[in-house]
Amino acid sequence: MIYFDNSATTKPHPEVIESFAKVSANYFANSSSIHPLGGQVEKLLDAARQQAADLIGVSKETIIFTSGGTEGNNTAIKGVALEHQSRGKHIITTQAEHPSIHDTCRSLEKLGFEITYMPVAEDGTVSAADVENSIRKDTILVTMMQVNNEIGSIQPIEEIGNVLKKHPKVLFHVDAVQGLGKVPLNLSDTGIDLCTFSGHKIHGLKGTGLLYVNHTAKLYPLLHGGSQESGIRSGTENVAGAVSFVKALRLIKEKQDIQKDNILKTLHDKLMKELSQLEGIEINSPAGGANHIIHFSVPGIKPEVIIHSLSQKEIYISTKSACSSRDLTESHVLVACGKTKEVSSSGLRVSFSYENKEEEVDIFVKEIKKAIQQFKEVLR
Repeated sequence: MIYFDNSATTKPHPEVIESFAKVSANYFANSSSIHPLGGQVEKLLDAARQQAADLIGVSKETIIFTSGGTEGNNTAIKGVALEHQSRGKHIITTQAEHPSIHDTCRSLEKLGFEITYMPVAEDGTVSAADVENSIRKDTILVTMMQVNNEIGSIQPIEEIGNVLKKHPKVLFHVDAVQGLGKVPLNLSDTGIDLCTFSGHKIHGLKGTGLLYVNHTAKLYPLLHGGSQESGIRSGTENVAGAVSFVKALRLIKEKQDIQKDNILKTLHDKLMKELSQLEGIEINSPAGGANHIIHFSVPGIKPEVIIHSLSQKEIYISTKSACSSRDLTESHVLVACGKTKEVSSSGLRVSFSYENKEEEVDIFVKEIKKAIQQFKEVLR
């Protein structure tokens, strides 16, 4: 099997599964209970929070454990909107966001918020200057992805953060789900107030994640009840999930340090070279984008046909965000980048992990050549 759909989800690491099972079996008490068993679980959760903080370089008090990227993005965006609506109802984002940001912003429009959806350049990025020019007196939040989940564009997060330092009342939220463990991001002194991470993108478990909330950022909680997670996320904590997430975080950070992106760059450059030599393929991923994502189109051939053909060879890729992959219309990201309808409706995404090998790229190239040739002959 060749699995090239790691931006949709990754295979859980055995150590992550083991840690989840061990905590579930032995630390099953409610961490809010005042008896000794509850106290043990509370200490374990506190230790996991400290370890997570150390791994991403922040203080323990800024760590909120969540169920993943969608919850993290919703908590950050809606939390800021509802908490700060008395001083402004303007939010800035881009036209090329993940549905968990785009649809969240759309939902806030129904509550009277005004959203500026910034156009992106051909490479899927915005400039810090354009962000600053979009800020108004009533702007309360700027929210965007670090790494685009479809084409791998990397936003100039540090530059934008530095601009927003001049506007301290405007909070900055970054969705770092696709970049974690693969594209460096420094949360210290970069102007980032909120940052979303997800476990299942780093060989962790689905339903696990983390939201970084700067000390100065105030959020209106979406869940009320027991005031867990600093009052931001009420509900009995998923301690096994938190511990397993931290295990996955440690492993991906170690892999990132050891590999220093070499294997991902090797795979990326090899496949980009091969694809650029194939007739009838248009590469959508920009130069200088994330090494683990390559997006391309085969105009004239439906992407689901190629995906099904490759899957018969046990090669697995995707079209776009897994959250919207069953929608066979145009990719809104490619549309935002100025691609034609033919290109934006025929996109395919290959996404690597540190576990992939060069030989797999060779096999993939061989099989996609066959698939494209077969379908072109049928269409003649």
